[in-house]
Amino acid sequence: MRLRRTSAIAAVAAAVAATTAAVYPSAPADRLQAMPALTAPALAARYTADAHQIARAARAASRAGNTGLAHSLNGMRGGQYLDFNPAGQGLAVEVFGNLATATRVAILVPGSDTSLTTFDTRGTASPQGAARALMAQARELAPHARLAVIAWLGYKTPSTLSPAVMTSGDAGQGAAALRPFVDDLVRHGHQVALICHSYGSVVCGLAAAHLPVTDIAVVGSPGMDASSVRALHTTARVWAGRGTGDWIQHVPHVHFLGLGFGQDPMAPAFGARIFSCGGGGGGHSDYFTPGGAALRNLARIALGDPARVTR
Repeated sequence: MRLRRTSAIAAVAAAVAATTAAVYPSAPADRLQAMPALTAPALAARYTADAHQIARAARAASRAGNTGLAHSLNGMRGGQYLDFNPAGQGLAVEVFGNLATATRVAILVPGSDTSLTTFDTRGTASPQGAARALMAQARELAPHARLAVIAWLGYKTPSTLSPAVMTSGDAGQGAAALRPFVDDLVRHGHQVALICHSYGSVVCGLAAAHLPVTDIAVVGSPGMDASSVRALHTTARVWAGRGTGDWIQHVPHVHFLGLGFGQDPMAPAFGARIFSCGGGGGGHSDYFTPGGAALRNLARIALGDPARVTR
């Protein structure tokens, strides 16, 4: 019986893998622009150039009748973008704060179902809204801190309803793009923290090995494609939090024939520092809601203030 069950699982896994390969063929890692010099003039030039690109893309989307994308792109106008690419699902890297004078940078890595169309249209459940809320909370906690927050849509995210969301294929491409981005910031003298939501925590887990970051915090994580903090091969403080009403807690934490992401980061055996996300049944998209314990603790992690993180 056990043999037949194992064979059946293997057959299903193979079928899913075949479907994934057909629908989501392998592609090279997403390409981001090279980091400019982190000076006020160089950053201003990059922000201006990307603002022009966003405006052109918004007009093109409107002419094509893609009202959802046009609305989102129009909402992105006026932001500080280190990167923008409208091809496919799109890439966008938005900066909150003064990157030229910051000493710490928090990079927010989003999860599945994130694209240019949803980059700023779902409130704090979108990368832009989450990063803005994180920055506002950090300023409230430490008004004089030299912190910048980056909403990093630097990879093609899978759809929640697709087979790809059960594998680390897209996450691997995201990790390959995230590593050099972090390295560039660190070379410029910044301390970096990663704030990783949902499938974004798989990206962070794959990127973590020997990455020069001070903290990696995951929320609503399906797993980090690792069995433990030790297996991440990082010297960073690794944090994990989950709301009591988050459906992700019911996802099986397995790793079998390329499916699943392994141990639950909330499990004691994983070894992460567990932080409070408050009571009240916070859901999968509620971690960056203003006034919540999750946002306060994520801001403290972003600021590099581990002693004030509540457990």
